[in-house]
Amino acid sequence: MAAFRSSTFCGRIIPFAKTMTKRNFSFRLSCPLVRAAFSISTASAVKRVGTHNGSFHCDEVLACFMLRLTDKFRDAQIIRTRDPQVLDTLDAVVDVGGVYEPRRDRYDHHQRGFGEVLGHGFTTKLSSAGLVYKHYGTELIAKDVELHEGHPDVHRLFLAVYKNFIEAVDATDNGISQYETDQRPRYINNTSLSSRVGGLNLDCVDPDVSSKKEDEAFQRAMELAGSEFLESVLFYARSWLPARSIVMECISMRKNIDPSGEIMVLNRSCPWKLHIFELEEEMKIDPSIKYVIYQDDRSEKWRLQAVAVSFSNFESRKPLPVSWRGLEGDKLSKVAGIPGCVFVHMSGFIGGNKTCEGALAMARASLCAA
Repeated sequence: MAAFRSSTFCGRIIPFAKTMTKRNFSFRLSCPLVRAAFSISTASAVKRVGTHNGSFHCDEVLACFMLRLTDKFRDAQIIRTRDPQVLDTLDAVVDVGGVYEPRRDRYDHHQRGFGEVLGHGFTTKLSSAGLVYKHYGTELIAKDVELHEGHPDVHRLFLAVYKNFIEAVDATDNGISQYETDQRPRYINNTSLSSRVGGLNLDCVDPDVSSKKEDEAFQRAMELAGSEFLESVLFYARSWLPARSIVMECISMRKNIDPSGEIMVLNRSCPWKLHIFELEEEMKIDPSIKYVIYQDDRSEKWRLQAVAVSFSNFESRKPLPVSWRGLEGDKLSKVAGIPGCVFVHMSGFIGGNKTCEGALAMARASLCAA
């Protein structure tokens, strides 16, 4: 494909007929956003989205991918350049140009004095990914769940995907630490999406550092970031949102299980840990829930899990008794004085029983333990 040329620079067009291939993406094509990722634009004039050339980061990679899913920029060509004369001719520009002007689809965040945030209680400064999501995320979510953009479920999902996926990209690109501490981390974590996208840049010792090779790496980065974005939207729409209603109902019914209100039984399996802390705050639950009981789908036995102090904390609010930890079967049942015990983990965060009644008895005994 011919490049778009100016007098000073050749702005490279990356030929993304489809951003992702069916071969490297496993989601079912019944999902509207997935269909959009594979679709070919029927517009008479394909739009052009610009970003900078050279080394790429997760935010502009993801911003380009999201724009190409919108109705306005469906299957847009990606042009990588820093030439302002070229950038001025493009339909949208992300992460370069020194301008944040949504009415012209200019989404840079590097200019002095920039401090845009998503709002809705979020205070993390936005990167180009967050800026695009702020203005087009509702459209993408609504398209996936096939609801109008003003529907409350669309808004709830918009915030959930930002909180659990986009915000980390914004914070990483803007150099915002996850924890307010001056201590050195105990270990290095290079497994985040931003780290993995960065790892796709050309190696400094690579004998071929041509523009073509660089653009191919950018395309692979779009495939990676884009597939994980779609995976996140799909999860929150198909699993997270229904689970929220289930957990809310079970929290409301908890005193029917035990008058303390500190034990909750799930009436069906779902990712409850994603909701319990937020719902406790919303529903003003006091005292907090200490144990969640649910059936193990694989064995049909029952699990008893101690609720953590917070979502990202491994410490339990009230671990199972020390005398039970590391024991199994009849030995555990004898020590606990409860029939049907299966196991208790060495850390005391989880245990099991053959029946729901047995798991409930373990929870009640744990509440009373010192």
